[in-house]
Amino acid sequence: MPSPNPQAMDFLLTRRSRPAKTLTTPAPDRDQLVPILIAAARSPDHGKLEPWRFIVLGRTALERLALAATGRAAALGLDEDQAAKARAAFADSPLCVVVVEVQKDSPKIPPLEQTYSAGAVCLALLNAALASGWGANWLSGWVAHDRAFGEQQLGLAPQERVAGFLHIGTETSAPPDRPRPDLDRITTWMDT
Repeated sequence: MPSPNPQAMDFLLTRRSRPAKTLTTPAPDRDQLVPILIAAARSPDHGKLEPWRFIVLGRTALERLALAATGRAAALGLDEDQAAKARAAFADSPLCVVVVEVQKDSPKIPPLEQTYSAGAVCLALLNAALASGWGANWLSGWVAHDRAFGEQQLGLAPQERVAGFLHIGTETSAPPDRPRPDLDRITTWMDT
């Protein structure tokens, strides 16, 4: 007989990311962030490869990355809106955890499963931050996928890429819930 955890289920049924632009200080300090990172690292990881790692960006690093994103957007010829959005994501963030996917050679675990594991870590980190009472948002955008930015600004190795930028802080406003998927439309039940 299962042993339900109604509080956890209620959290999962009502969880809602907080838009990064609504987050402010204070952000979790190191002692408050460590249990959130530990919870995220308990994500599914077929083969125990740990195909991910964390980079914690404090205010000084975020300000540096905001400037770097602006410069990189100009070098890529991106429009002002794309540059401003990338700059603001770093400049306005109280704290950011970068989840880095680290592809590992494995005869048994295909690269795609390692990517899924890194995505699971992002969601677990987001949920752990929310469950801890913080506002949190998982973002990516062009900066996450720009190889030069990742290598030059985050020190990524060739087999690494950004799975997500998880912004964490104090929420200034709770957003309304958004429409959720129609379960009947997205579910197929197969009994045979």
